[in-house]
Amino acid sequence: MSDKEVKDKEFESQREDNLFEHYRFVADPGQGQIRIDKFLMARMEKVTRNRIQRAIRDGAIKVNEKEVKPNHRIKPNDVITILLPDPPEVNVPVEPEDIPLNIVYEDDDVLVINKEAGMVVHPGVGHRTGTLVNAVAFHMKDQEAQMPFRDDYVSRPGLVHRIDKDTSGLLVMAKNEHSLSHLAKQFYDHSTYRRYYALVWGNFEEPEGTIEINIGRDPYNRMQNRTFPEGDLGKHSITHFKVLEDLYYVSLVECRLETGRTHQIRVHMKHLGHTLFNDTRYGGNKILKGTVFTKYKQFVENSFKVMPRQGLHAKSLGFEHPRTGEQMMFDSELPDDFRLCMEKWRHYLSTRKKL
Repeated sequence: MSDKEVKDKEFESQREDNLFEHYRFVADPGQGQIRIDKFLMARMEKVTRNRIQRAIRDGAIKVNEKEVKPNHRIKPNDVITILLPDPPEVNVPVEPEDIPLNIVYEDDDVLVINKEAGMVVHPGVGHRTGTLVNAVAFHMKDQEAQMPFRDDYVSRPGLVHRIDKDTSGLLVMAKNEHSLSHLAKQFYDHSTYRRYYALVWGNFEEPEGTIEINIGRDPYNRMQNRTFPEGDLGKHSITHFKVLEDLYYVSLVECRLETGRTHQIRVHMKHLGHTLFNDTRYGGNKILKGTVFTKYKQFVENSFKVMPRQGLHAKSLGFEHPRTGEQMMFDSELPDDFRLCMEKWRHYLSTRKKL
């Protein structure tokens, strides 16, 4: 077995945790007790104390395979590991690939794309090619501009935010260093405008509301995130929602993001008891509201086939242009699979009302 095959197997074995070891330090036998942040700052370049402490709180830094607090003191022979979401090998220059893109807007500074469902945004384990970034690299290959990247992630040129593989919709990319820095700050400050359409199970008692709760990785299922109503676990997250269409069994909901945590809408909707329709990861690919009759089950299965992914679309995107300061606003139509699934539910409900 080649070295590459061995490493690929190691990566596969770690996919359940979705975290990969990037650094490992072993304290000397004569190491005096010292705070972990000071220990790491002495051994790593271009890293701040705040960044280390944040990584510790996020569970990305472990001592002897256990999570610790920022004030933890290193002792002799301790093993300190730093875990990140992507394997080191994936962080390599992106190969251009001739893949069609739905480009909504482009100038010398930004690129706005309407991503189709099923397309991964950037290379990672299991998706080293065929991503949106590969397609953009091909689109840019004859242009003088070189897409910049953040935090030494050369596999993510131009990216300032992401949307999930099976989520469709609008995404903005930076085409130069100035734009990257400017857009990244807007996303960090939550000053961008992001509006999603979500098809969820069930109907709501309240027509609109706000979900404000911490979100973090589920300790029992590392492939999912979950809410933490109490305590200081997870990260602060806010979603404003409004019911656009009540179809009794399912609802079309507008979700406006104030923060942008991983799987935020999917986790928030599940927290409310309205899991996204056909969201396999969070259990929405089962019948969560309705009858047990065979015809209804068959109808739902057919609806899953019409839209074979979670019902989530990044419909609107707004930001300040990094060079002109102009407020840019983009809107997109629902993709065919989402629209046809909605039509099936409308027809089903109208038929039920007539009976």
